[in-house]
Amino acid sequence: MFNNSSKILFITIMIIGTLITVTSNSWLGAWMGLEINLLSFIPLLSDNNNLMSTEASLKYFLTQALASTVLLFSSILLMLKNNLNNEINESFTSMIIMSALLLKSGAAPFHFWFPNMMEGLTWMNALMLMTWQKIAPLMLISYLNIKYLLLISVILSVIIGAIGGLNQTSLRKLMAFSSINHLGWMLSSLMFSESIWLIYFFFYSFLSFVLTFMFNIFKLFHLNQLFSWFVNSKILKFTLFMNFLSLGGLPPFLGFLPKWLVIQQLTLCNQYFLLTLMMMSTLITLFFYLRICYSAFMMNYFENNWIMKMNMISNNTNMYLIMTFFSIFGLFMISLFYFMF
Repeated sequence: MFNNSSKILFITIMIIGTLITVTSNSWLGAWMGLEINLLSFIPLLSDNNNLMSTEASLKYFLTQALASTVLLFSSILLMLKNNLNNEINESFTSMIIMSALLLKSGAAPFHFWFPNMMEGLTWMNALMLMTWQKIAPLMLISYLNIKYLLLISVILSVIIGAIGGLNQTSLRKLMAFSSINHLGWMLSSLMFSESIWLIYFFFYSFLSFVLTFMFNIFKLFHLNQLFSWFVNSKILKFTLFMNFLSLGGLPPFLGFLPKWLVIQQLTLCNQYFLLTLMMMSTLITLFFYLRICYSAFMMNYFENNWIMKMNMISNNTNMYLIMTFFSIFGLFMISLFYFMF
């Protein structure tokens, strides 16, 4: 009981910290909100039964503390410039702030802590790190107008997110590199349209939630578990792999919709080189998702006979199947709604 009540407390403080950052009108207020968010997220990470989670929380603390220090330092520099008329180049301080925020969000080239840390987390913590913890840094990045640094980060994020996931067998690391790739797309949409970024973030959070929810129910952490697990329930197996494809952004599924919006926005802004790079990297991510799904979708797929029968159907799996329905047919439903009205 105590464990759950403390979790509720820390989650509430974490949400408040993010809201302080998003609503603050000064860099110092934003920094304070980020610190509250960080200090409430660390107790959620540490688990007494797992040494890996303690290591992950320490890694998270060190990287975020470094980013917070740099952010505080640069916001003090900005205050000096504005109040004392010091000769400080504003674009230089903005660049320092931007790099600190990119480190906080886990975007390339400051991504090195992210996959290693994900490896030590439970699925629900990993989901929070991939979705909620991105809101505050990305909102702050949207206030800065340094296109060239953001452009470098976008290109590196989409390439590293694609190539890094190629030889992974751990599902958590796979999701981490997928998150870095999606972060590249989010940053690119942030450069030209804030509303498209919010739409993209919402859809990405939903698809990540559907997959991590499933992984959490069946305690799946590695690729080889996927193939030997769903022998009895073909529906669950197919829906799981279709969610993978949806997260990758394959056209008939819901995951393609936010990518479609970003592609449209980038073509309107004549960013063809960036768009080509991003689409090529997405093809690589789709390749490793398809490689996972390919054997399961085959008719002559070999299965083990000696797996114990499991009671698959529960309230959780029913909820998962409802969410999967939206994940698979969401694009059709939105298109129909759009053309009807």
